[in-house]
Amino acid sequence: MFVLSGFADEISADLKVQLDVLGHLGIGHLELRGVWGKNVLDLGDDEIATVKSELDRRGMKVSAIASPIGKIGIEDPFGPHLDDFLRAMELAEFFQCNYIRMFSFFVPEGRADEYRSQVMERLAALLAQAEGRPVILLHENERHIYGDIPCRCRDIFETLDSPQLRMTFDPANFVMCGVRPFSEGYDMLKDYIRYVHIKDGLMADRRVVPAGKGDGQVRELLAALKERGFDGYLSLEPHLATAGRFNGFSGPQLFEVATNALRELLQEIDV
Repeated sequence: MFVLSGFADEISADLKVQLDVLGHLGIGHLELRGVWGKNVLDLGDDEIATVKSELDRRGMKVSAIASPIGKIGIEDPFGPHLDDFLRAMELAEFFQCNYIRMFSFFVPEGRADEYRSQVMERLAALLAQAEGRPVILLHENERHIYGDIPCRCRDIFETLDSPQLRMTFDPANFVMCGVRPFSEGYDMLKDYIRYVHIKDGLMADRRVVPAGKGDGQVRELLAALKERGFDGYLSLEPHLATAGRFNGFSGPQLFEVATNALRELLQEIDV
C-alpha cells in the first residue's frame, strides 16, 4: 500500500501552516526535516515536545527523520557527526518512526572510487551505532555523494549487507546525475527500495518539475512498485520554488500542485 507523506518544511517554516496544508491535502504523515527555520537535529527538547504534541492533537505521524547524516565531506571530522546521528536515533524513537534518511558523504568530483573504503568505514560505523536500535537507515541517492548513481548505491547495500540499511529512491536526484531512474536504476536497486521521494526533473536543464512532467520515469516506477506489492511511503519533496544542497522550498500552492500531480499518476495506474 502506498502511504503519502511529505517534507512539510517545503510548505512553510511555521509548524501550524505545515500541518494545516498537509491536513487540507489529506496527507497524514510528514518527513520531519525542519521547522521554525531549524533543522530537525537542531531542535531543542522543548521544541521537539511541542511538535509531538501538535502532531498527536491532529492525529498525524512522522514517516521518517529527514536527517542530514552523511551530508558532509568525506574528509570532514566524523566524531561530531556520530553525535548528531545519536540524536537522530533518539528522535526516531521519540516520534515512533523507524526510518532515518541519510547519505554517503560528499566526495570530490570524478574521484568517488578513491574514497570508497573511507565511505564504507563511515557507513559501517553508523550501522554499528544503530545495531539493536529500532531504526532503519534509508540511504538517499544524491548528487555529488558516493552513492549518487545506481551502481554505487548497490555497492553500498551489497558491501554492508545489513537489514538496517535500505534505500530511499529519489528519481529527480538520479536525473540530476544524468541517469534514467527507472530504466537504468530500478532493476539494480529494487530489492533495497523501502521509501520513495516524489520529485521529477528535466535532464536537459537539471530543473525539478512535478511528478510525471520530466525525465524521472515516475509513472513507470510507481507502476513497477505496485506490481511488486510495495508497502511504504511516497514522500513529496517538490523543490518547485528553490532547490538547495540541504533543503528546498515550494510554498503551499506549489506543494498542492505537486500533490495533485502525484495523485494523477496514481489514478493512471489504478491506485
